[in-house]
Amino acid sequence: MKTSTHISCYITVLLLFIHCNLFAQKKNNYAASVDSLIKTTDIRNFNGVIAIAENGIVKYTKAYGFSNLEKKTPLKMQDNFEIMSNSKQITAALLLREVDKGKVDLQAPIKTYLPYLTQSWADTVTVHQLLNHTHGIDAIDKPLLFKPGTSFKYGNFSNVLLGKIIAFSSKKTYNQMADSLFKALKMKHTFAYVKDKNKPIVTGYKNKDGVFTKVETSQINPDSTPADGIITTAEDLVIWNSNLHEGKILKPETYKLMVSETVLAQHNSFGKEKCGYGYGIRVNNNGKTKYIGHTGLGDGFASLNIYFPKNKISVVVLENQMNDKLELAYYFGNQVKEIILKLEDKK
Repeated sequence: MKTSTHISCYITVLLLFIHCNLFAQKKNNYAASVDSLIKTTDIRNFNGVIAIAENGIVKYTKAYGFSNLEKKTPLKMQDNFEIMSNSKQITAALLLREVDKGKVDLQAPIKTYLPYLTQSWADTVTVHQLLNHTHGIDAIDKPLLFKPGTSFKYGNFSNVLLGKIIAFSSKKTYNQMADSLFKALKMKHTFAYVKDKNKPIVTGYKNKDGVFTKVETSQINPDSTPADGIITTAEDLVIWNSNLHEGKILKPETYKLMVSETVLAQHNSFGKEKCGYGYGIRVNNNGKTKYIGHTGLGDGFASLNIYFPKNKISVVVLENQMNDKLELAYYFGNQVKEIILKLEDKK
């Protein structure tokens, strides 16, 4: 009887072990799918890095291709990429940290913090409207495109002004504030761009019909850094996501403002339908599974940073090539996102 009980217990434990292993394999079976995806050449070649994390722990990484095509230097996960407009999310968080300190009012006109502005719109455009691109500003010396708050027009100039507001409020430069936060978060490979003073960055390429042209001159300048000038790695962006979305950068109420739908806008990486735009972040609530994030394109780089809040999954895809056909620029990033999205929809 005792032996029979032991055998029964053994079989039960064995079955549980097999079940858990099968469940784990099913849960993480995206690895084979992603591996297969990046080796395809039907649409175009993949050249970049991928990091997928769950609960802040990296579960999948892949560096595929070259950091320098001419020298055939293999890419590494520690390589630094320009993330272009994914910088906007970081700038939004830096600005909201000033809000948390009581130094900036989101509903205040921007002239409050940029007193040197003489344009009439400086008295009507609010900080909130800069953050969600409903400000209507086309350029510093041009009239507004529309009444502030009535429409959406995505662009870099609002972040140029946000960077200056951060500097005004903190009495430090934008770069100092950004680099200080990266240091506190232990994002050891992340920094704000400074011409001729950067750590090595992988070479960016423009891809036109399979012909690659090296980008020799960066579009980033001191004013544009809050819009397009953060340099980082895929794994450091995982650290960023974990800290931002788990309440370690902003107060809960401020974070909620950041990821709330304040206006609707369309971007192919977030579906054919319009979805929400918060502060430096897109919010897709259209399907079964919610996901949030942003894209970045320029200087021969393409970046996609997606976060699935329900199960705390990060998907980061960085490429050092920029396809001249916009519908192909984020192809691999979108496909990796879809692989994870389909698995999340089944849970």
